[in-house]
Amino acid sequence: MLNFSKIKEHIKVFALDIFFGSYLAITVHRIFWCKVIWDSSPEPISVLLAAEYIAIGAVYAALGLATGASVAGKLLRKQKLTDSQNTVAVHTAWILGILSVITGWVLTKISPIDFFSKQGLEAAGNIFSDMLNPEFSIAETAVIAMIETVYIALMATITALPFAFALSFFSARNLMKHNKVTFAVYYAVRIIANFTRSIEPLIWAIIFSVWVGIGPFAGMLALMLHTISSLVKQYSEQIEDIDQGPVEALEAVGAHPLQVIWYAIVPQLLIPFLSFTIYRWDINVRMATIIGMVGGGGVGTLLMQYQGLAKWQEVGLIVMLIAAAVWIMDYISAKARESLL
Repeated sequence: MLNFSKIKEHIKVFALDIFFGSYLAITVHRIFWCKVIWDSSPEPISVLLAAEYIAIGAVYAALGLATGASVAGKLLRKQKLTDSQNTVAVHTAWILGILSVITGWVLTKISPIDFFSKQGLEAAGNIFSDMLNPEFSIAETAVIAMIETVYIALMATITALPFAFALSFFSARNLMKHNKVTFAVYYAVRIIANFTRSIEPLIWAIIFSVWVGIGPFAGMLALMLHTISSLVKQYSEQIEDIDQGPVEALEAVGAHPLQVIWYAIVPQLLIPFLSFTIYRWDINVRMATIIGMVGGGGVGTLLMQYQGLAKWQEVGLIVMLIAAAVWIMDYISAKARESLL
C-alpha cells in the first residue's frame, strides 16, 4: 500500500533540493566565476541557460535523494541522518551560506573605500552640520504636518479594526476546519491577507495616490489595507491558541456557533486584541512618515519637498520632530500595553 505522506515528503525534499542545486549553480557561475574571478558581466539568462541551471539542480536533488545527504532532507525530514549524511548536508549548507554572502556583497556593491572617502565624509559632515542647526521658521507648518501624520495612522487603525476583527475568525484554522466549504473560505482569506500584507504600504500608497489623488486620504487607505492584513494574521493566531475548554462546554449544551464565538472565544481575545491594536497604531505612526514621501500626505510629503531642494536645515527640524513624535508614541503605547497585561 502506498504511503502518500511519505511520497509527499519526498516530493517536497526533491523540489527544495532542486532549488538549492539551481541556486548553487547560479551563484557559482554568474557571481563567483564571472564577477569575482573574471570581473566580467555574465551572459543574459536565456531559456536554454535557465534549463541548464534547473538540470544541475535536478542532478543535485537526485544525488541527495539517493544518498539521503541533502540540505532539504535535513530541514524537512523528521528522521535523524547518519553521521556521514549529516556532515555532507552541513557542509553543503555552509557552502550555500558563504556563496550567499559573496553574492550579497557583489550585488549590493559594498565599497568601504567609497564609504570612507574624503569627498563622501565631507559631504556627509556638511549635511549633518546643517541638520543639527534646524530652521525654526517652518516649525508651525511642520507641526501641523506631524499632527496630520498621527491622525493618518489613527484613522487607518480605527477603520481597519472591524474588518480585521471579522476576517480573523474566518482565518482561524480551529474554527474553519469542520467542513470543506469553511475550510475553502479559510484558505481564501489567508491567501488574500498574505498577498496584501506582502506588498509594502509604500507600494499601496503609490497605487492609492493614483486612485484617489495625492494626499492624506491615499496614505490612510494604504495603511488601512496593510493594517487589516497584518491584524488578521495576529488575531487569527491568537484565536488558534485559545483555551478549548469553554468552547467544548458550550458546544456540549447545544449552543449556536455564533454563541460559542461570542461567549467562549471573544472574552479570551479582548486583552490580546487590544494590545495588538495599540502596537499596530504605533507601527502605523512610523509608516505614515514614510508613505508621505510618495504622496501619502503628512510630514513625509513635507520632508520629501525640502530634501529635494537640499534644504538640510529644514530637513533637520522635520527629522527632530519625527523623532520626538515617535518617542512620545512609543512611551504612550508601551504604557497602554502594560496597563492591559
